[in-house]
Amino acid sequence: MTSDTTTSEKPARSAWLAVLARASRAELEDRLPAASELPPLQAVRPTEVGMVMLRGRVGGTGNPFNLGEASVVRCALRLGDGPLGVSYALGRDKRRAELAALADALLQDPRHHDRLQRSLIEPLARSQAQARARKQQAVAPSKVEFFTFVRGEA
Repeated sequence: MTSDTTTSEKPARSAWLAVLARASRAELEDRLPAASELPPLQAVRPTEVGMVMLRGRVGGTGNPFNLGEASVVRCALRLGDGPLGVSYALGRDKRRAELAALADALLQDPRHHDRLQRSLIEPLARSQAQARARKQQAVAPSKVEFFTFVRGEA
């Protein structure tokens, strides 16, 4: 079966993984199909909580430094004999990681991809972009521009 859509027109997997990583547990539960509608799931990598080191850069582009640690949860599920879904997300919510891995596996399956793209990824991406814009508007009045005066030769 061929598709009229080229791979460059389809959203990249990394883009939907980023949307899934930022989604809340409730958002994922509300928009994913019921377990009874899915093939059996196999836990390839059981859901587990760990830590990651967050790195920063002086001035945003300078020397790197260790900022601190954060909890992260990861999961890998196989959908029947089909695709492998993975997820990584900040926090300790194992169920949220399972749901994101399930969504990733379903999005890789051509039978579910287009429907989930419309009903899950696009609405979540839109709401995340709107939340980001609201936050930027809220902090914009407090933005400070720094500049340096150069002293002339005397």
